[in-house]
Amino acid sequence: MTTKGPSRKHIIIPMSSENVSSFMKNSSLNVTNINRQLRNAKTDILVDYIQSDNNGIIIVTNKVAQQSDLSIIDQYMKTSNDINSLQVEDLRLPKSKSYLKIIGILYYPHANSQDKLTSADIGTILQQNHIFDNIILASKPRVIKVSPKSDMAIVWIDIWDVQSSQNAKMLINRCFNVGNYIATIRGANMNPGIPQCKNCWRWGHMTFSCKIQGAKCIKCNSPHKSEHHREFGWCCKGNSKLNPPRLETKKGKPCPHSFKCSNCKGDHQANSNNCPFWRHCFNREWHVKKYAEICENRSQSLCSTVNNKSNQ
Repeated sequence: MTTKGPSRKHIIIPMSSENVSSFMKNSSLNVTNINRQLRNAKTDILVDYIQSDNNGIIIVTNKVAQQSDLSIIDQYMKTSNDINSLQVEDLRLPKSKSYLKIIGILYYPHANSQDKLTSADIGTILQQNHIFDNIILASKPRVIKVSPKSDMAIVWIDIWDVQSSQNAKMLINRCFNVGNYIATIRGANMNPGIPQCKNCWRWGHMTFSCKIQGAKCIKCNSPHKSEHHREFGWCCKGNSKLNPPRLETKKGKPCPHSFKCSNCKGDHQANSNNCPFWRHCFNREWHVKKYAEICENRSQSLCSTVNNKSNQ
């Protein structure tokens, strides 16, 4: 299936997550600087705002950018002191997406090992095969086990395409070797999965429909923005009353403490792909059941606390 892409007024710039964080800290200043260069070039477009996404940043303009406009913005990005230009890909205008799946791949591809197939493994496999030349992934490949007792995987890949599905038609029903096995590419329907709110980091609703006031930290689930964790996170503040005392995290240093997922309570960030909620992001029934269990356990814990207090 091929869908329409985002607005052509968007300019997509893929980059590493470290570059995204650094660049977005000065986003308003970067908007001002880019617009100054665009005005100097006497172009008609201006940047309205800059936003981040999972793969990089998106620059939103008032009109569709021409190649000359893209060159100006590209030059600014390459000379910016906020980012490492070696970790920034070429900027581009949006395209449509095509959705494909690959079948016939082992879920445990390494001999005598229980190491699972990962998105990185799929990326390496695609790079080594000529049929994926000039194919650009729109997101990380998603690896799902066919069934709990199966040793095979289904891999979903989203690729940039045109409205005529040119790239998808070129790939569908093609086969290629993965080790001793033959994998086959099939067309797939769009399955965006279960959304994760970027405000409270719970699954099941979009960020714009979140009902909580303020924001939650992706690292510690405290009521502050994730980028302010070092300044407001309780774990980074010193506490001499503890035994042993907790030392304050030095200014400018990243948080060295273990994270606590707000969903599964595991030792990772709330959006980690190690989280069972992320691994079941296409299984709505699992999410509903899991959140029901969490609510029930919370109610039982609360009732137990109330009963203990009343018996005292």
